[in-house]
Amino acid sequence: MKNKITLLFLITLFPTVSLLAQVGGESSYNFLNFAFSSRSAALGGGLISVNDEDLSLIINNPATISQHHHNQLSLNFTDYFANANYGAALYSYTFKKAGSLAFEMRYVGYGTFTGTDITGMETGEFTAGDYAATVGWGRYLDKGFSIGANLKLGLCSYENYTSFGFAVDVAGNYYNEDKKLSLSLLFKNIGTEIAQFTPEYRQKMPFDIQFAISQRFAHLPIRYHISLHHLYRWDLSKLESLDPYLDRDAISGEIRYPSKVARFADNLFRHVIFGLEIEPSKYFSLLISYNHQRNREMRIPQKKSIAGFSYGFMININAFRVGFSRAHYAVGAVPNYFTFALSFDELAKNSKESKKKKLKRLN
Repeated sequence: MKNKITLLFLITLFPTVSLLAQVGGESSYNFLNFAFSSRSAALGGGLISVNDEDLSLIINNPATISQHHHNQLSLNFTDYFANANYGAALYSYTFKKAGSLAFEMRYVGYGTFTGTDITGMETGEFTAGDYAATVGWGRYLDKGFSIGANLKLGLCSYENYTSFGFAVDVAGNYYNEDKKLSLSLLFKNIGTEIAQFTPEYRQKMPFDIQFAISQRFAHLPIRYHISLHHLYRWDLSKLESLDPYLDRDAISGEIRYPSKVARFADNLFRHVIFGLEIEPSKYFSLLISYNHQRNREMRIPQKKSIAGFSYGFMININAFRVGFSRAHYAVGAVPNYFTFALSFDELAKNSKESKKKKLKRLN
């Protein structure tokens, strides 16, 4: 009965989605889409559908919040562009009656700036930052299906201007243990601004619909990830006259637009992020991904780069998990991501086993 009530509650939220759809770059609170986990960043920054004990992923896919993440803590830090940096602290606990919950605090610091008036006279220094508190809930239903939701409260503070808003994520997940196959569907950032920067204009939330597939090969230590984003909108390309990659006629200067087939293929892959995890042992894994949308938006005509590619590694030893990754946006724009996670229950278990072994040696 509880499962039916929960499903009914989530279904009632879905009709609101079509009313709130926006594209990236046309909304506020875009920091809610940042990849805070090093593993998430290494896999392209999209939705990840995987069922394991990595706590750092669950806040982006609340349907995977479960008892496997009970009493774990994850700390994430990103050395972003210039003087900007951001980070998050995430903790999960499973209650007998309430189910599995996750709590996260995140921040984005853009550094210190020098303020000036309209004449150019300095008025002093000020800071700018974004902040969010998230409570996530997940519940296993039956036959491999699970659901989850996040409630996010966000604050943007730039000098004397502030904005406050909220957003909700709703997700569903299916996991097939025999095939090691996981599927996830996410309705992300359904919400609105409550207190605006200016009374005249209400900012939009960075809404998105995402779908992800993850599967580990039966006879290879490899897991593939495919993440689809902006499923509510087909055209993500911007073939404008100022695009330096468009061909022009040498005499007339008229633009030669790509063929319809080329434009279709380019736009199709803008929705897709491909990722691979190579796991030679349970203690270590290598990660690499390609984000075509990022590559198209961040490439520079004068410089060859690997914009859109991300890579990293994870080390998992007993109660500890450490991760590092890099994401290539453009030449000279390569943020570093760090993750440190700790399982308090596993740490206590290892401590007890260590004491037992010590007593046996003494006896």
